[in-house]
Parts: sequence; C-alpha cells; structure tokens
Amino acid sequence: MSFQPRPFRPSSWAPGPHLQTLLARSLRARNGIRYERERLETPDGDFLDLDWGPDPGPGAPVVLVLHGLEGSSLRGYVRSVCSGLVANGIRPAALNFRGCSGEPNRARTFYHSGETSDPAWVLAELAARHPDRRFGAIGFSLGGNILLKMMGERVDGGSELLDAAVAMSVPYDLAAGCDLLERSPMGRAYAAYFLRSLRGKVRAKAAALLGDLDHRALREARTLRRFDDIVTAPLHGFRDAAHYYRESSSTQFLPEVAVPTLLLHAADDPFLPTAAIPRAEVARNRRLQLLLHPRGGHVGFLEGSPWSPRFWADEQAVAFLAARLRGSAVRRS
Repeated sequence: MSFQPRPFRPSSWAPGPHLQTLLARSLRARNGIRYERERLETPDGDFLDLDWGPDPGPGAPVVLVLHGLEGSSLRGYVRSVCSGLVANGIRPAALNFRGCSGEPNRARTFYHSGETSDPAWVLAELAARHPDRRFGAIGFSLGGNILLKMMGERVDGGSELLDAAVAMSVPYDLAAGCDLLERSPMGRAYAAYFLRSLRGKVRAKAAALLGDLDHRALREARTLRRFDDIVTAPLHGFRDAAHYYRESSSTQFLPEVAVPTLLLHAADDPFLPTAAIPRAEVARNRRLQLLLHPRGGHVGFLEGSPWSPRFWADEQAVAFLAARLRGSAVRRS
C-alpha cells in the first residue's frame, strides 16, 4: 500500500505545536455541512446519535467518522472532513460517542479510549442495511485510538467491517500521553479543559452514580490520570488508570490490523511524546502507512494564510479514502 500525499507546508504564522493545534481548532469552519440525525437504540438499552451527511447518490461509499475526547459531530475537524467526503462522492456518518450528542446517555457507563463495541456494532448495522456499499472510517485522536484498537482486536483485523481507514493524531500510548500533559504548563492547560467537560458529564448523572464514585476526590482531581483512576477505571471494569491505559493503548493492536490504513501524525504533537510514535509496529504491517511530519501539532496541520487557511491532514485523509473507496461497489471479502 502506498499513498502519495501532497507535500505539507506548515504556515509560518503558526509556528510551534500549540499554535498549530489551537489555531487550527479556531479556524476550521463549524458550519457548511448539514446533518440528518438518526438515533440508534443499542442492545443494552442505551442510544447512539449518528449524524449523516448528504448522500451523494445510490451506492456511494459510507465513512464512519469518530471524534476525539469530549468532541462531537459539531467539531470543526469533523465538519471539515465530512464536507470533503461529500465533495468526493462519499457519504459521511459522524458518530457521537455516548454522552457526546448534547444529552446524557442512559447507561451508567460513558465512552473511553478503549471502548470499541459501539463503533463495531454501528458498522455492522450499516453494512446490513447497505450490502452494496463500501465502508471506511476515520478517527481523530481518541477516536483514532478506538478505531485502531477495534480493527486490531478482531479476528479478521477489521476487514469484514471496513475497506479503508484513517487515524489522525492518535495517542498510541495513553500512559505516555498523560505523562507528557502533566509535565508542562500548556499540557496542564489542555488537561484542565478536558477535565471541566468530563466533570460536567459526571455531574449530569450524579444521582445515578452516587454510590459508585468518590465525588469529593473527583472535585479535587487535577489531572486526566486522576480522573481516570476515580471515574473511567471503576465504571468500565479496570483496576485503575494504569490498567485502563495498558489495555486500551492502540500500539499493541497495530500488528493485527488487516485494513489499508493511513496514519497521520506530527512529531511535535503535544499529546504524545515522539518516542511513543509506533514506527516499528507500522513498519512491520504492510497494511499501514504512516505520514509523520516534524510539525503539525495535534489535529492541526495548518497551511495557507489566516484569511484562507487549509488543513493538510483533513485533505489527505479524504484523498486516501476516496482513492480506496470510490469506483467499484463490490464489497470487501
């Protein structure tokens, strides 16, 4: 597998990983594509909200889009990729993880970096509806970790669910990523942003979780690792945060991925140390292609001018999926 990308030319007015990360977030358009929401009732009595983009036509491929930590289908990076997919004759379906679509989910549990059953179930449901269509997926950050783990943990390596996949700015080693965030003022600022949102979700279901969590410890938590010790691990069957990170990190699942997959990453990503980028694992799996650039930040890859920005990784993700999915409607074997 060899995809030839357009060269990345980072914007000179957005130097450094943090400007790439933050300016890309603020400059991506949050409008443009109009969604049609579908609520899927899950087998365990909960629900998932799936936001569909326009259907380009009969037999058009479908791409499942997985957002990052505390994101949703409304995030600029999701809308950017969905717009590009539609323009290339592909129908996007943006999955909102449990509790991320604007209202609390029903179950006691939430989503987390290793929860793969929901996207796998959604893909199986969609394939049953549309046996004539080809399917792809793209995951951003946490969503990319989930996507890679989902493929790699399956006996078929994901090939019965997907024909192509893209993962952008993945925290391949969750423990290493948390360590990095705890070591710098900017890292702690990113963590504080996520913690505010995560705490809000727990408060919204406080009555249901009254006997399950140490709410005082949660109020005092100042790191994502501490939150995962108090909330994520006990609610989802892990002993502690270390156990959760060890079981859920996607690097260990890369050797078994059997779907042509493009990995987009920046060496200066502030959410993962450079040493934790899984170069060796990628090199040993011919289905994987890593586009690693010295600069780009986290889900950034900002090009162009402030008044006419471009997002290189979004464009390359769409181009890769279009090349793999368009054309013949014959399903994967």
